[in-house]
Amino acid sequence: MRPVQKTSLADTATEAIRAEIVSGRFAVGSRLPNEATLSATLGVSRGTVREAVRVLASQGLLEVLQGSGTYVRSATDGRRTLDAARHASLRDRFEARCALDVEAARLAARRATPATITRLRALLAQRGNSDGGDRESFIARDLAFHKAVIAASANRALIELFDFFSASIAETIQATTGGELPEPDMAAHLAIVDAIETGDPDKADATVRRFMAPVFAFLDGKTGT
Repeated sequence: MRPVQKTSLADTATEAIRAEIVSGRFAVGSRLPNEATLSATLGVSRGTVREAVRVLASQGLLEVLQGSGTYVRSATDGRRTLDAARHASLRDRFEARCALDVEAARLAARRATPATITRLRALLAQRGNSDGGDRESFIARDLAFHKAVIAASANRALIELFDFFSASIAETIQATTGGELPEPDMAAHLAIVDAIETGDPDKADATVRRFMAPVFAFLDGKTGT
């Protein structure tokens, strides 16, 4: 590693260590050089090294074990991967979210308990239909329902990815369409719960695809204008 510049020291140190991890020079499972060594190598204070390690640990690349040292836990730079996904087209991101929704519904059909179904129906009742009132409150209730469907899959990775794509899509919709997208009615939402309750993954799959079809038709129409 080369000594870093004296501007934005914590950020630059973070990127220098990240580069060593992603390149494999700091291998997954290995212990990072100690704080004093990193400080001397990078030409920054030990406090700056600590801050860089804290950032990378929060991103899952490092793990600090008290009394043992700091270890490389992953060489996958998820931050950059998700940032690249955020710049994909709105349709691409909707397709990715649809894939998550479909697989979650399939898994939920296999794994959902009666208590899960009861919760989904309760959240759907709370969601209601959009009546032109408090739009933000309605969106929050709608998202709570859809997140519960994802959670019914009992797959943590799907839940995390859904959170990312939902936030990314919501930001873009607001900026590019003013929130104008087809809003599936209560019957379309209820059909998803009913399909999951049957325990038939294929039925759940098909129901979610029907649910998403008007959105894709709308996006294709916008693209064609």
